[in-house]
Amino acid sequence: MLDPVLLRSFVTVVDTGNFTRAAEYLHLTQSTVSQHVIRLEDNLDCRLLDRTQRHVLPTEEGERLLGYARSILRLAEEARESVSAAQASAVLRLGAPEEFMGATLMPTIAAVQSAYPLLRVEVEGGLSHELLRRYREGELDLLLVKQWEVDADCHAQWPEPLCWIAAQDAAPPAPDTAVPLVAFPAGALYRQEMTAMLETGGKPWHVRFSSPSLPSLVSAVASGLGISLLPAACVTAEHRVLTAAEGFPAPGGLRLALYARSRLSDAGLALRRALEAYCELRAGKVTPPAA
Repeated sequence: MLDPVLLRSFVTVVDTGNFTRAAEYLHLTQSTVSQHVIRLEDNLDCRLLDRTQRHVLPTEEGERLLGYARSILRLAEEARESVSAAQASAVLRLGAPEEFMGATLMPTIAAVQSAYPLLRVEVEGGLSHELLRRYREGELDLLLVKQWEVDADCHAQWPEPLCWIAAQDAAPPAPDTAVPLVAFPAGALYRQEMTAMLETGGKPWHVRFSSPSLPSLVSAVASGLGISLLPAACVTAEHRVLTAAEGFPAPGGLRLALYARSRLSDAGLALRRALEAYCELRAGKVTPPAA
């Protein structure tokens, strides 16, 4: 095995033409550089430098070694830079509700990663209150959540209108029957608001279909399994928005909130700005349905 330290001293002597300048360049003593070359010559059992000239020159064997030495040193430097860059690469942990998973946020993340190839984004999905707890405990760097009242350290916020939806051909539930609900699991923000509004209005209810997946809930409503309180952005041609005249007034005040650590890397700041742009665009496309 050829020691890169010895090779570097050898190459530097050849490049500078003498041991004194090589020692200055390497921040070593002249005797140390000389010992490096001697050890390398002993390892290869040949003379590598012609020291009889005023300007030190490589011997024939030294010329053959020079190209290999440069290649070895270049590869060693590339390996060092690669490992150092990997260690210094940004890892960002983003929390967002399940509805943002899949194709919704991916173009935004991909655009940032194209500018920061070493950036690794770890996306965690879940219910808003669980994600907010994890952010408070330091497990997440950036967070998108739904809240009725945003906290003081919220970085930015946007309106998130909700509406009651049913299948396009579904009739509203009769006043004296329990409202069949399509809902998130217990503890979810939309479910809490939905059941609280029904109970305030004196409407009995029962959960007919439950899932932590927003696309599943949207499909379940479209299939006629029940009604639900969901973001207005989820309404499709297969749905009908229930109105206040039918006994289902839409709540107000829900916000989409972005939280971000105060000390983010350049990549983190870029992702934060991209998330802001995404939310601004999303808010501009979503308007509350007519009552």
